[in-house]
This record gives sequence, C-alpha cells and structure tokens, in this order.
Amino acid sequence: MSPRLYAFLIAGAGVAGFKLLDLPLPWLLGPIFACLGAALAGVPMRDTKWVSDTMRTILGVAVGATFTTTLLVSMTGMWPTLLMIPVMTGCIGIVGLFYFQRFWGLDFATSYYSSMPGGLQDMLVFGEEAGGNIRTLSLIHATRVMIIVVSLPFLLSWVWDAGLSNPPGAPASSIAAEQLLLMIFCGLVGWYLAKRVRMFGATILGPLLLAAAMSLLGVLQHRPPAEAIWAAQFFIGMGVGCKYAGVTMAEVRRDVTAGIGFCVILLVLTVIFAEAIHLADLAPPMETILAFAPGGQAELTVLALIVGADMAFVISHHVLRIFVVILGAPLFARLFEKMNNAK
Repeated sequence: MSPRLYAFLIAGAGVAGFKLLDLPLPWLLGPIFACLGAALAGVPMRDTKWVSDTMRTILGVAVGATFTTTLLVSMTGMWPTLLMIPVMTGCIGIVGLFYFQRFWGLDFATSYYSSMPGGLQDMLVFGEEAGGNIRTLSLIHATRVMIIVVSLPFLLSWVWDAGLSNPPGAPASSIAAEQLLLMIFCGLVGWYLAKRVRMFGATILGPLLLAAAMSLLGVLQHRPPAEAIWAAQFFIGMGVGCKYAGVTMAEVRRDVTAGIGFCVILLVLTVIFAEAIHLADLAPPMETILAFAPGGQAELTVLALIVGADMAFVISHHVLRIFVVILGAPLFARLFEKMNNAK
C-alpha cells in the first residue's frame, strides 16, 4: 500500500477508536494519536498537501460566514488585548532562543526559528534559508502544534465545561444547494486570489475574507455543514500525526523532547498572559486561552468553532500573531544574530 493510503486508514482507525471509547474530538484527536503512534512504530505515512490545503479552506469559510456588521463593530474594542500579542510573541522568541541554545545546543538559526510561534510551513522556509536544521525545525513545530491542540480540549472541558461533542454545524441535507455552491466558490476562489497576491495563510485567510464579504452582504447565510467541518478535522489531524513519519529514536530523544519542554514554557507564558487579561477584565477566559495559545491556526479555529467561542476575537488575535511573526521574524533574526555573534 502507498504511504498516503496507510495514513488514511490509520487515521480512520483513530476516529473509530475515539468514538468507541467516547473520547472528545474523535475527528481531530483520533487521527493525531493514531498517526503519531504508527509513525513512532515505523509505519511509512504521508499526507496529501493539496487535500490538507483544501480542508483548510473549509475552516476559512466557516469563520468568514460568522462575520456580521455587529461583530465587526465589536472588534474595535479588542485593541488592549491585540496589543499584548506582539509582547507575548517577543517573550516567546527571547525565552525560546535562550532555551534551545543553552539547554539543547542547537545553532542560532535552528534555535531562533524553532522558538517562533508562526505557521509551520513559513518557519520551515525561513529557517532553511537561514541555514537551520530543517528536520529539527519540523519536529519541534509539529510537537508544539500537537501538544497544544491535544491539551486544550481537555482544559476547555475540565475548567469551563465546554461541550466538545456538539455538532460543529448543521447537516448538509438541511442547507440549500445554492448556499453550498457559494461556500465552495468562496473557498476555492478566495484561496486562489490570496495565493496570487502571496497572502500569508492563504488557504484560510483568502476564503475567510471572501466568505466574510459575502456574509456581510447577506448573500452567504450558513456556515459549512457539519460533515465538511468533520472532514477538515480528519485531514488536519492526520497531517499533524504524519509529520512524525520516519522519526528516529535519536530524534525523539533530542528534538521531540526539546519540543515538549518548549511547550511547557509556552503553556506557562500563555497562562501568565491569560491571567493578566482576566484580572484586568479585558476578555472572557475561554476566548483568551483560545486566542493566545500559540498552536496552529487551523487547529485552534476548529476548537473555537466547536465550543462556540467568539470567532472574531479568537481569529483576530491569531491573524495578528502570524502577521507579527512572518514580518518580524526575519528582521529580528538579523538583530539577534548580531548580538549573538558579538558575545
């Protein structure tokens, strides 16, 4: 069998296992755990990039469809917490650089781009161009995304009693055909246009912006159906697990362990900032955790959709974080490298 078919079947088994055991988020966490276990056992697996990208467009449309004029007006009151995103990103970068260099002996480029909480693909491109170890970068970022995505559902369930088994949308049979076609149009055309202008996070942000425009005009009146959101969870979860395919025990001992340690640092920083926001009464605690958790944009969008969080608040903060990292990472890399070489 091909590595892609292996990944699909193993991810499907993960969904079935989670459903059988009545565990939360079977369509997302089931594929992650099953593919991770198979990867560590040496099973050859590979996800299909164009399928994963297509699934991300569904999330973009789902978020864009929630935008209303009232929601946009409410975003103007978010500036106090939005200003904290660059501060938190800077703290993560400084602490992460020190952690990876001093405790794990990684070179500057690998340490710096491992600590940046941006998109996996973007950080791999920047890190490789700067001379970093691409395999180490991939494993550390995959570990960051996996641990945060796996731990957050349980935190949301235990602390805020969030419903993780609620359907993420209406069934497809209840939505008019023209609305479904409009969603497909927003997803594909938004993705294409965003890619043409080289927009960061094009697979999510392009469909999000086009769907938001259609929603504000009153043309788009539904979110994507539950079946589409489940499919998006499935392939995104499979992709996270497949990142570990071919991992060796030496890499587990160094890179994955280093990534786990960094995740502990990230979670501590997230809690500190979330507590500060809570004490200042700037935002609800659940939305704050979802907005400030430095995980993958797609995965956290899924969680926010399922628990019924304020999508405008959560997505605005993640978009700003990715924007700050993508624009700032290469610039600050030169500054930190000069300081590092001057020592």
